[in-house]
Amino acid sequence: MLLRLATLLLLSVTLSCANKELIKPGEPIDSAYEKSIAFYEKEEYSDAAYGFDLVTRMGRGTTYAKEAQFLLAESYFKNKQYLLAASEYERFISYYPQDERRQEVEFNRALCYYQQSPRYRLDQGPTMRAIELFQLFNNNYPNSPFIDESAQKIDELRNKLARKTFESGQFYLRTLRYKAATIYFDQTIDQYPETRWAESALLKIIETYVSYAQQSIQSKQLERYNLAVENYEKFLQLFPQSMLRSEAESYYLQAISEIRKLEPVASTN
Repeated sequence: MLLRLATLLLLSVTLSCANKELIKPGEPIDSAYEKSIAFYEKEEYSDAAYGFDLVTRMGRGTTYAKEAQFLLAESYFKNKQYLLAASEYERFISYYPQDERRQEVEFNRALCYYQQSPRYRLDQGPTMRAIELFQLFNNNYPNSPFIDESAQKIDELRNKLARKTFESGQFYLRTLRYKAATIYFDQTIDQYPETRWAESALLKIIETYVSYAQQSIQSKQLERYNLAVENYEKFLQLFPQSMLRSEAESYYLQAISEIRKLEPVASTN
């Protein structure tokens, strides 16, 4: 009996405390804000976000609303609800463009899209948006303490895009669609020359033209072997110290050997 009474008393106290924490309809804005802060400090970000959202609606034009808008975005971000966080950071920038925290907000907005960036095989819309926002951040705040991290994120994301393009080339090479393969390998080099995939893509172009020539009618072979040679020379110019050089050279020597066989035939035609 005593145990049951103690349990009921504890439950009553718990519910009473919980009720005190809840934000009620018509509650003064200062009280609603303080309760939201309490949730935020306890890392109960879903409840904090609910409260800050109410405060932004209740107190438009007040300091409470401004702080609540910032903390609403932060609550979503800390709760890993990045799509919602990005939207609320956007709203903060729109409402309070002169706020001293704008630099931090713009960086966090870019991080939201970075966190949404999927594996390279999937649609890369969030990846491209993140790169756009990080580049905009770097242009606007060249002396920011976040500038190095922003640049690293751009490099990481561009490598992901480069890999996606490179793997498309690989797919077409595997399926013997050589022309499409060269297009994607060329795109990898042209659009992402600073990434590690550019070097591999140029090697693959050499391989592709050798394979393409082997599968071509005789009148097209010489042209395609010569393209393999041209791209080998390009490879030497761009990546003279490459670990892939010996592999590239093996394709080059194969192409040269075939060219020597074909040139006499071509000259008699």
